[in-house]
Amino acid sequence: MKVGILFSGGKDSCLAIENAKNKGWEIAYLLSVKPTRRDCYLFHYATVELTKELANILGLSHIYVSCDVADVQKEAELVKEIVKKNPVDAIILGGIGLQETQIKAIRDVLFPLGVEVFASHTGMNHEDIVRDMVMRGYEILITEVAADGLNKDWLGKKIDIKTFPELKSASEKYGFHIGFEGGHANTLVLGGPIFNKSIKVLEIEKIMDGEFSGFLKINKYVTVEKFINAPLRRV
Repeated sequence: MKVGILFSGGKDSCLAIENAKNKGWEIAYLLSVKPTRRDCYLFHYATVELTKELANILGLSHIYVSCDVADVQKEAELVKEIVKKNPVDAIILGGIGLQETQIKAIRDVLFPLGVEVFASHTGMNHEDIVRDMVMRGYEILITEVAADGLNKDWLGKKIDIKTFPELKSASEKYGFHIGFEGGHANTLVLGGPIFNKSIKVLEIEKIMDGEFSGFLKINKYVTVEKFINAPLRRV
């Protein structure tokens, strides 16, 4: 099967790539959409520009476009126009299928083209997914927060074997989804099993527009053969 993958650079879209490779599907391209505004419905805002580097490391074709509207139908039509020019059998989204607005909007516009749309790990337990990714060496950085219990301290923090229990506890206490489906937070994968290089972040900026709402800007980074932990300089 020939597929395109909606690629934000986050943990779920990276796992979608891994799953597609494991199934032997042909990944025709990764499709990344960078909003020019924070109120888009279907696409991540923070750090999407780093998908260019990640796609290059992966050696996969990459389509990168911007989105300047905040309208579910118009955002979905943007995906449709790209798929019309770059036909595939299916478009894959990361996640376990809880992002119904995103899936339905894109499925509705692609159905007339005969293109299937589905979440890559539908029905799986997201707590198990995140724990497994951490244990297998995925380097997951939290880049956006939008839920009670996820404050400025979580921005720029990695989900790893030390912070995962803390994240799980906060999820249970405040009621946000531990895998962040529903827009509670977004992530960027810096490296992991599917990559032969990693991104080393050198300088970050935290931008908050509320106590539990904000995003991360990565102002400086380098690509390295192997990720090396280093203190981040916050500005």
